[in-house]
Amino acid sequence: MGSQVGEQTIAFDNPPTIIGHGNIVGPKEGDGLLKEYFDKILEDTLWGEESWEKAESKILNAAINSAIDNANIAKNDIRYIFAGDLLNQLTASTFAIRDFKKPFFGLYGACSTMGESLILASMAVEGGFANYCVAATSSHFCGAEKQFRYPLEFGNQRPLTATYTVTGSGAVVVGNTGIGPKVTHVTPGKIVDLGVKDAMNMGAAMAPAAADTIIAHFKDTGRSAVDYDLIATGDLGMIGKKLTIELVGKAGYDLSDNYTDCGIEIFDNEKQDTHAGGSGCGCSAVTLTGYILKEMAKGTFNRILFIPTGALLSPSSSFQGESIPGIAHAVVIENSQE
Repeated sequence: MGSQVGEQTIAFDNPPTIIGHGNIVGPKEGDGLLKEYFDKILEDTLWGEESWEKAESKILNAAINSAIDNANIAKNDIRYIFAGDLLNQLTASTFAIRDFKKPFFGLYGACSTMGESLILASMAVEGGFANYCVAATSSHFCGAEKQFRYPLEFGNQRPLTATYTVTGSGAVVVGNTGIGPKVTHVTPGKIVDLGVKDAMNMGAAMAPAAADTIIAHFKDTGRSAVDYDLIATGDLGMIGKKLTIELVGKAGYDLSDNYTDCGIEIFDNEKQDTHAGGSGCGCSAVTLTGYILKEMAKGTFNRILFIPTGALLSPSSSFQGESIPGIAHAVVIENSQE
């Protein structure tokens, strides 16, 4: 069984293994910096469906099936599915998963959901409650813009602080046996709110939560940035990354050498006009299941700290003048030393 470390962290005594992973992305993502790492790139964002929301469900369903195939197990071997998305009442996940006929935990951590799902799936497996679980999430640019900002038909001009929601889905299969990197530690995050209200500057809203979780993880474990080959936050973009480096630096930890953000890695900002970078649940999910895990398989990285970040707002809260709370969940993934 796992053990409590410090105030927030869990260390797994029998670390669960990521035995399979899969992803699928939209055409803009497939034209970005990580295109060689994606399992499937769509030619258009509807993928034969009549709405963006239905397309997102189809994308998530495909990513989960891809991860199960990659794990070389049967669908029936999966005990629980942990997933969530950005749509109202998690409809993308609900309709993606309804035909699996498996127990489903619907999660909402905004864009931190890949971290939340991976943490809970790992806890279920390490605790002996399941042999195999799926952790997944998704997002869709058109659906997110429609729900959180402006209809695409409005054609509003986006400020340079804005990020571009990733159309895509990533999924992993976590097992108690099998070959692959292991989830060794997790640090669930707290809600952090410094009063940012600008929905077009999500990086600034989420950076304090990212810094809070990173600092908590370092304090709990006695580690620092030099203990990792890569530290990757979820979708802070250029502005949020800069703020995170500053906030973590004030606590005495230097992130200058091995820290990146998935929102910076996924797009070519100059060529693709994505302003501050990528965002959305799918941003960290496809970067993890594409670039990070595939590079870990090559031995490029052997120990990584993965910290998806989320902005916990809705149109209702923004319209009522509320600020934008943030949250970030940290997961340590290591290649086995055996």
